[in-house]
Amino acid sequence: MPGFIEGLEHPLKPVVLALRQALLGAGPAISEEIKWNAPSFRTREHFATMHLRAKDSVRLILHLGARSRAAVSAASIPDPRQLPEWLGPGRAAIRFAGVDELERRRDALLAIIRAWIRHVG
Repeated sequence: MPGFIEGLEHPLKPVVLALRQALLGAGPAISEEIKWNAPSFRTREHFATMHLRAKDSVRLILHLGARSRAAVSAASIPDPRQLPEWLGPGRAAIRFAGVDELERRRDALLAIIRAWIRHVG
């Protein structure tokens, strides 16, 4: 992973680094890999992948991995700040345009991540 991150040329690389640290710190069972040419995070299954194509923000795509399982809904995820944009059953995105924004939303993000991985395993 360090080779990918070191070689990453993105105008919001500090956001990528801060988001990576937040996700890895959300729980001891979380690890990372490169999937779809971007950092992807997993427990037993992948549950989140960064979307790095945009240059004005970093999107974190929350998903349910490769196995078929019941969809996650907005009602099952604590979200008092309404961070995720729901893309469909079991799929959501959260955008970050800067490190300051990420830090302001960090606690809410971590609560969402911890709830999400309960659905993935």
